[in-house]
Amino acid sequence: MLELRHVRHRYDGRVVLDLERFTVPGGAMLAIVGHNGSGKSTLLRLLALLESPSEGTVLLDGVAVPRRVTPALRRRVTLVEQRPLLLRGTVRDNLGFGLRARGVGRTAVDRIVQETAEQFALGSLLSRDRRELSDGETQRVAVARAVALKPDVLLLDEPASSADRAAVAALFRALAVERATRPLAVCIASHQLEDAYRWADDIRALAEGRLSPVTPENLFRVELPAGGDGALKHVRIAAVEIAVATERTGPAVIAVSPTDIFVSREVQPSSARNVLAGRVTRVASQRPGLVHVTADVGVELVAVVTAEAAGGGAGGGGTLDLTPGAPVVFAFKASAVRVF
Repeated sequence: MLELRHVRHRYDGRVVLDLERFTVPGGAMLAIVGHNGSGKSTLLRLLALLESPSEGTVLLDGVAVPRRVTPALRRRVTLVEQRPLLLRGTVRDNLGFGLRARGVGRTAVDRIVQETAEQFALGSLLSRDRRELSDGETQRVAVARAVALKPDVLLLDEPASSADRAAVAALFRALAVERATRPLAVCIASHQLEDAYRWADDIRALAEGRLSPVTPENLFRVELPAGGDGALKHVRIAAVEIAVATERTGPAVIAVSPTDIFVSREVQPSSARNVLAGRVTRVASQRPGLVHVTADVGVELVAVVTAEAAGGGAGGGGTLDLTPGAPVVFAFKASAVRVF
């Protein structure tokens, strides 16, 4: 439905986004993840038709969006920024403002506001002034206000950054209810990887303004030294050294896909240049049959193993028995380290 083609976007002559193609299909639940400065917010602003790309084309339903965007097109895509602004007045006033501005009758406005408030668990806040809301409540009201307008595409920039876990769950459940009633596409930029894995159907990672083949659990900014052993370089991250197979030098971002990390309880014979021992800090089932294992091995890394291999009981049956506090070894080749 919404697509960027051959897009390059610059600020002050610097390329901040470089995408050959980026699509938001109709009805999708898409998450964009990446470190600060990776281009997530800029990408959302282009998708929201608030800025035109320096180069390339934005398409909506296969039709190129003109640089002078019409109100009709703009109404189809709504962006809620990380620190949204609410209008003066109450939560009820805010939820109904956009509807009234579009000429919706009072009776219909009252009905939609009430339904939206119930959907987003805001019923008890309808009479509360915006100045009395917490940051998390302000974010939730802003998202509900956007949903009340029934856009085709909803873009959310860190929508749960100020909310507690219960409020986050309520927000995503409300979005799921909305998507079940109509073909709403939702695109979320988030640092909360757990939320991205739990709620999104499609996860895409940005690194230095480009799509990355790996998600940013193991994504680090480094300085690649000159010289080294041929194309092999060593970089220090926190308390460990990582071997990287590259001829590049200077500032870079390196990433290790969680699926490229071999997990064991003890050091095993292998050709891997990177063998890091530590302790499991977290185990989470994020996808069917797969478990994400977070460990402190001098730096926090995440690996993916099968649920069967992860174990978690008494440790029998050949499982790794990966539970918080258990010893673990992460091993990966220097060639498995991606450089951006």
